[in-house]
Amino acid sequence: MLFVNWNVSPIIFSIGSFGVRWYSLLFALGFIAAYFILQKMFKKENVDIDILDRFTIYMFVSLLVGLRLGHCLFYEPDYYLAHPLEIVLPFDFETGRFVGYQGLASHGGAIGILIGIYLFYRKTKINWVWILDRLVIVIPLVGACVRVGNLMNSEIYGCQTSLPWGFIYLQNGEIVPKHPTQLYEALSYFLIFVSLMIYYFKTNGKPRPGKVFGIFLVALFGIRFLIEFIKEDQVGFEDGMFFNMGQLLSIPFILAGCVFLYLSNKHKFSDSVFLTKNGSKK
Repeated sequence: MLFVNWNVSPIIFSIGSFGVRWYSLLFALGFIAAYFILQKMFKKENVDIDILDRFTIYMFVSLLVGLRLGHCLFYEPDYYLAHPLEIVLPFDFETGRFVGYQGLASHGGAIGILIGIYLFYRKTKINWVWILDRLVIVIPLVGACVRVGNLMNSEIYGCQTSLPWGFIYLQNGEIVPKHPTQLYEALSYFLIFVSLMIYYFKTNGKPRPGKVFGIFLVALFGIRFLIEFIKEDQVGFEDGMFFNMGQLLSIPFILAGCVFLYLSNKHKFSDSVFLTKNGSKK
């Protein structure tokens, strides 16, 4: 039968013990693309680009911290609480080699972003719903890049399948085809990105406050919840669980999305935008 024999190296090239990985490159490209799309939105709505530059710093730091802490605390708390330095230092202390961050959790990244937005709101008094409605349009694009990076790492794939597009992950010593759930998620996230972009521009950059964020939460985490049914467990304690950790963490986000859609339809959010750099209200 026809299957995909996947044997791509996760490392593009190496300089000594330091290797440039496809995952890191794709993550960076997704983040850069998201920045330029947000820049286009800010210009369309006559928003000071300086605010976007400051916001980007908040998001980059809060996203990385959330991604890392999310994995360490949600999936491997026993190990990382016993080896706290490995949470922040990307080295294998037994070999002394640079290994990068070997665990990032998207749910932790989502929480980190929300905390970053709150801190940015406290600093600038920007309408946090307004900024969320723009930010979540590009987050699925970054997520799609990350999932392709997971594919290049031969990680986070699904259970065995007989479908002709199943991948045999030779880098991991697999001998049977598995669902390429990284591609399922990447394609789904990209379609969410395209759909939200179309909605944004169809409303001429003035979507109903809170609606885009609500749609994002329900769509992205709903898809994540469903795809998890055909994923292999990431950590041992998930064995025997009816809902795995990824699904349990998705449920609150889906419910929050429903709440935002309800409040948006009731016009509970302000459509005023933000305070500009000089403090005048837009």
